[in-house]
Amino acid sequence: MQWKWWKILSIVFLVYTFIFGFIVPLPYETAYANSNLYESMRNFFFHVPMWFSQLALITVSLYYSIKYLRKPDPLYDIYATEFARTATVLGCLGLVTGSIWANYTWGSFWSNDPKQTGAAIALLIYIAYFVLRNSMPDMDKRSRVAAVYNIFAYFIYIPMILILPRLTESLHPGGKGTEGNPGLGGSSLDANMRLVFYPAVLGWILLGTWISTLRLRVRLLEEKKHSA
Repeated sequence: MQWKWWKILSIVFLVYTFIFGFIVPLPYETAYANSNLYESMRNFFFHVPMWFSQLALITVSLYYSIKYLRKPDPLYDIYATEFARTATVLGCLGLVTGSIWANYTWGSFWSNDPKQTGAAIALLIYIAYFVLRNSMPDMDKRSRVAAVYNIFAYFIYIPMILILPRLTESLHPGGKGTEGNPGLGGSSLDANMRLVFYPAVLGWILLGTWISTLRLRVRLLEEKKHSA
């Protein structure tokens, strides 16, 4: 296996996150003054970076789908598929970690919060991407239709995750009318937390890229074997 600098950096960032994410001091006014959070706020270093990583990977997938429509190279279709596949797994992990956190802070794994609902719908849209692909035996047609669907899925995903939840009343940070929940600014994310959070985001993005490239190598070997 070829070890590139970014793979080593991914390991360093994630080990750093798993160590310091559990020992870094939390902002008193957010973590301790709010009785619903306590130490569960440390999930912030894992739950949120997973979604950041998913967003980065589906953006790469979108890029290759656009490239495929401009130049129908099967390699572009494979890249788009594998990056979307890894992104979907990370999205599922983000939803699970978010539900566990919600159980501690809101008293239930699922509260029909707009952010939770939007994330679930967005994931189902991307799962449908793979169902659509597998329903078409013709490879050229499958690649074209999947590329078009992937573009639409991306631009549905963004409003569902980043825009609509901010326009409605929500328990989730960032929603309309929320107070006292951790967010990405102000006293909720102090200097100590930033020292862990941003390396965590980079670490999860690099890990997602690493997993995708491994999947790509497997797919290319399979394609080579079938064409031999």
